Amino acid sequence: MKFDIKEEDLIIKPYKSEDSIYVRQQKGKFQSLRKYTGTLLMIVFVLIPWLTYQGEQAILLNIADQQFRFFSMTFFPQDLTILAALFMVGAFTLFFITTWLGRVWCGFLCPQTVWMFMYVWVEEKIEGTRNQRIKLDQAPLSWHKTQKKLLKHSAWLAISFFTATSFMAYFIPAKELYTGLIEFDWSAIVLSWIAFFTLCTYGNAGWLREKMCIYMCPYSRFQSAMFDKNTLLIAYDTIRGESRGRRKRNEDPKQRALGDCVDCNLCVQVCPAGIDIRNGLQYECISCGACIDACDQTMSQFNYPKGLISFTSENALAGTKVKTLRPKILSYGVITLIMFILMGYFVSSRALVEASILRDRNVLYRANFDGSIENSYQLKLTNKMQTTESFILHIADHEHVKFSIDGAITAQKLEMKIIPFTLTIAPDYITERVSSFELVISNPHDEVLATKPIRFYSN
Repeated sequence: MKFDIKEEDLIIKPYKSEDSIYVRQQKGKFQSLRKYTGTLLMIVFVLIPWLTYQGEQAILLNIADQQFRFFSMTFFPQDLTILAALFMVGAFTLFFITTWLGRVWCGFLCPQTVWMFMYVWVEEKIEGTRNQRIKLDQAPLSWHKTQKKLLKHSAWLAISFFTATSFMAYFIPAKELYTGLIEFDWSAIVLSWIAFFTLCTYGNAGWLREKMCIYMCPYSRFQSAMFDKNTLLIAYDTIRGESRGRRKRNEDPKQRALGDCVDCNLCVQVCPAGIDIRNGLQYECISCGACIDACDQTMSQFNYPKGLISFTSENALAGTKVKTLRPKILSYGVITLIMFILMGYFVSSRALVEASILRDRNVLYRANFDGSIENSYQLKLTNKMQTTESFILHIADHEHVKFSIDGAITAQKLEMKIIPFTLTIAPDYITERVSSFELVISNPHDEVLATKPIRFYSN
């Protein structure tokens, strides 16, 4: 027997190129929900930088000045614990929702999903339906094909550019950013970041798409650690659906020993990850519900009950009792609540005034002509409030200490002032070589805002 083996068949290829996924547009309740939530998130994302508070941008992450403004509060690098608490709240909230509802974040709220479906929508409007897009890509190069491709990629780049400028408006005042755009007055740094985020958005939503979710997002990898048999997920009812097979609409499937699945393959065509949900739970599934809407539509056409593919759990499919309140979900819920409380505590207890005291490095102390001892210091005072404030400084419970600052210190909003001062004590009141005092910073209403310890040296 002679085998016809080609030389290229003997070459071991380290990587197998994947076929392009042509997503079919689908209507239904879950797709409507995804569309509305995505539109709402887009509107919120674009409008937040335009919110104003007391005449200024309400939310601004000013990295250059190391000031993060959130309405009446301004956070500085010293408030890093609040940022850490915010990340912990977000993480445990995601764990809680995943344990309960599965990957609903990926399917309905993740920016990658929102932008990906937006780009698919643009692609369909310009190049046509799924079958038309396949034929267009398979067709030889022509002016008609080139025109459609250029129009599509131009629209993608326009959306990417708008996304990049909207994102940069969180870090640069929106009015200043768009004024610079109109006047062609962007700096090289701003232009570089805009170009970077434009290309990232264009590449992620236009080209990488499902590959970002499957290969690059860590969430799809560790989600299984949070799943249990009561977690809601998109699943195919194998008992009801198999054996699958095509049939006529009025045909009785039982006569051919067929299940309810008509093998129309629509669940695969509408899936943005290109998977077949009938093969069981797969980490690539982002729980967008497109396959549910497609299957329900087919079931309606054949007068079969809906729900062959549905949001359900392993226990529900097996016919066992579903436990909503279980130890894992209760633990995540309690920890999430604790994180919320801790973050609220950090925000409410944050100091409105940041102060630090540095000693004069040139000399430890000075002896004046009258025998008194003098120490020199430098106070760095930061007003973290959004208004101009006056501060009263005094040494607590030491009437024999002469304090060089007399009167109130005025600081503009978010201003850091460097204030030199001295402490002087007559020799009759010095009992130790190193004495400890406390500098009290208060407002004109005698409300203490901060206290700082001071060490006083003498001979």
